[in-house]
Amino acid sequence: MRRRLTALAVCAAVVFAAACTGDAVTAPPPPPPPPPMHPLPGASGAGDPYYPDDGNGGYDALGYQVGVTYDPPSGHLDGDTTVTAKATQDLSRFDLDLRGLDVHDVQVDGQPARFSREKAFELVITPPSPIRAGTTFRTRVRYGGDPAKTPHDGGSENGWQHSADGGAYMVGEPHSASFWYPVNETPRDKATFTLTAHVPAGWTVISNGREGPPGTWTEPNPVASYLTTIAIGKFSVDRSTLPDGTPVVSAYAPGADARRAIGGRLPEVLGFLTSKFGPYPQSAAGGIYLDENVPFSLETQTRPTYAKWADLPTLVHENAHQWFGDSVSLRDWSDICLNECFASYSQWLWAEREGQSLDDRYRAAIEITRGSTDFWGQKLVAMGHGHEFEGVYNKGILAVHALRRQIGDPAFDRLLHDWPSRYRHGNATWADFEAMAARDSGQNLRPFFDEWFRGTKLPADADLFPGSLRS
Repeated sequence: MRRRLTALAVCAAVVFAAACTGDAVTAPPPPPPPPPMHPLPGASGAGDPYYPDDGNGGYDALGYQVGVTYDPPSGHLDGDTTVTAKATQDLSRFDLDLRGLDVHDVQVDGQPARFSREKAFELVITPPSPIRAGTTFRTRVRYGGDPAKTPHDGGSENGWQHSADGGAYMVGEPHSASFWYPVNETPRDKATFTLTAHVPAGWTVISNGREGPPGTWTEPNPVASYLTTIAIGKFSVDRSTLPDGTPVVSAYAPGADARRAIGGRLPEVLGFLTSKFGPYPQSAAGGIYLDENVPFSLETQTRPTYAKWADLPTLVHENAHQWFGDSVSLRDWSDICLNECFASYSQWLWAEREGQSLDDRYRAAIEITRGSTDFWGQKLVAMGHGHEFEGVYNKGILAVHALRRQIGDPAFDRLLHDWPSRYRHGNATWADFEAMAARDSGQNLRPFFDEWFRGTKLPADADLFPGSLRS
């Protein structure tokens, strides 16, 4: 039933800002205009002193949606990648890193953008209008070519490689991602990663994270770009779950079936590492077992990539990286010991589990190396560009065991748990680690770290044989 409103009801219906006196309702004032923009080009490097051209400035990458179509017989790749990022300054232009491949088209937020190639791998993009600081924007790049033809430096920078079965694989450190998709190639700027890959029938694509429809993989945790991967081959694939439900996908190339005995021990290895480092930090687990004589295996996130020679200690090492290096990533390459020294020491922890005396093993190693100026001359921190991977796998193990004996097992155990917990899915520095070690132990460890990690000679006996090593 409809009724006439009384004057009182009409007054009650009026906005509180207007009295019932006939005064007009005052509209709220318009919002203030945005501050003026001062757009500048984003930096063409992220700031690592060892690799000053790596990565870029002016934005924070949030996620990569990588799309590729690959034809194994010809080796041709077509790519269609969208990078979602947030501007950290007013941007007139910005860079992505891409090596070798030809760029056909670039769009920023759906609008055509100008682009050019500079230096060895800078893709310089000028958006149709400047991008305001704090704005989330999307850059789509379409590109193609034969990635195996892109030059690489060798060693641990492997480039795009053809596999024995006619497929291909991509692993490398510190440079990997820019060989096959446009990226902010610095571990300082971790982001989520999704791959959709199209390959001919009979081929299988393996990558990081959780498996979706064929050729689709999603890593929801932030990942440093060199830890992303793609492998295309005639794989046989084993699927299972860990006790907590984490999916496990392990792929074996033709000729690598013998590695199944090692791969099958992954749940046991992860259970052991969890007891040492805390909860498994990744979204998935598994491995990519190649039948390739690559000079290294690599801790590609969630799914390490193994050379044909990989053994059980390698499995332990690469999965320890899922905490040390993958979840907690370095900020500068001079701090690579944060990754490698502790992943290498995890092999000793596994040997201790199997009954070995680590003190005896340590003393034997000291006796063998005591007179080697080359061995003790290797710095473990701030070692200089080109020397990152020289001492961290051997001297680094001894240094970590000496640290353990210096601070005692209770403090060392706390440290191994606190480090991946405090910096989970982030970045950290060697200075951060030293500070945490001092807090957890209650000791002034600066002289110890100076001798072992920054020093270039045999440590004095007090630091060489601390704690139980004195006996």
